[in-house]
Amino acid sequence: MYNLLPDLSVIEASSFVASPTAGLYLAQMGAEVIRVDQIGGGPDFRRWPVTDNNDSLYWENLNRAKKSVALDLGRPEGRELLQALVRATGQFVTNFPVGGFLSHEVLAEGRPDLVTIRVMGWADGSPALDYTVNNAVGYPMLTGNGPEPVNHVLPAWDLLTGAYAAFALMAAIQRRAATGEGGEIRLPLSDIAIGTVANLGGIAEVMYGGANRPRLGNAVYGLFGRDFVTRDGERTMIVVVTPRQWANLITALDLGQAVATIEAARGVSFAKDDGLRFDHRDALYPLFEKAIAARDHADLAAAFDAGGIVHSPYRTMLDAANDPALVADNPIFGAADNPSGFAYPAAGAFATIPQADRQPPAPAPRNGAHSEAVLAERLGLSSGAIAALIDKGLVHQA
Repeated sequence: MYNLLPDLSVIEASSFVASPTAGLYLAQMGAEVIRVDQIGGGPDFRRWPVTDNNDSLYWENLNRAKKSVALDLGRPEGRELLQALVRATGQFVTNFPVGGFLSHEVLAEGRPDLVTIRVMGWADGSPALDYTVNNAVGYPMLTGNGPEPVNHVLPAWDLLTGAYAAFALMAAIQRRAATGEGGEIRLPLSDIAIGTVANLGGIAEVMYGGANRPRLGNAVYGLFGRDFVTRDGERTMIVVVTPRQWANLITALDLGQAVATIEAARGVSFAKDDGLRFDHRDALYPLFEKAIAARDHADLAAAFDAGGIVHSPYRTMLDAANDPALVADNPIFGAADNPSGFAYPAAGAFATIPQADRQPPAPAPRNGAHSEAVLAERLGLSSGAIAALIDKGLVHQA
């Protein structure tokens, strides 16, 4: 947690990953992020993984450092309260549909300088999830050895969209400060996905070659990089990206003469050319497989570290959670009073700012924990008026 955005308040009405991630990143940098949900929680409130008490660890961690307002959004009066909060605040992050009571046009009628960031599925407004968008752009057909597609479990497009949404909000606020203009920015997952494919050269690659890239399993396209197994059964990933790393890898494995023999036979030099190492992997991989299989992992790791060679053993997520360097001794983690009651390392801001004091991670709110305070501060409602709304079931205060 850092206090870089102390004067920024944002209303968030969202669910699942992309839109809540935008709010999370803003909150971790000091913004006041007020998440508004249905009383009892939205559709992601019990999203797995959950505890034995059915508390969502997913929800608890995507909503750290936020405030929570709980309204009955199924009734017109509850929707009007959310609209009033958005207009009173001026910044809105959501993945609600383009039309309806939370359309930018409706909200801006009372706040022309409103900035709305809207996460979507497809650009035409039709629904999509990370896992279906990923299929649409082709990555599952590149993953694994084939021929069947392989879905990865990381919701990459959700996470990229969330980060892009936080950036887009700050860009829109910067424009408003200069021009006074508000506006809506729409961020379809499909556009984030296919745009990223294009930025990585993927669209140009397949159009230039007229064909799809071959399936490579765990090999890295265009580099010398792959998984290998050591004598003691440790599977480790090794990737070479610089001439120095290549030279040091050959030295560490005592493969100088063997590699030189391949170079002479094929009329190439691998010293400074990533592409040649990749093109001739059929000859290089067997050499490295044999050399690595003759050494224990600890011995190789020490040699690779000394040579600046990039490598890492494959581990489970439980292994990672118990790794002191990644978690216990990592300053991004700390303790928080989690609503689930389960104590575990909680992540704060990922960035490190040497000139600023890092604050510990904040807990997620309980559903409706800040309803009274937010309605009083943002809408100027009296305690009596708020009590009446609670009595009518329009507002919940945890």
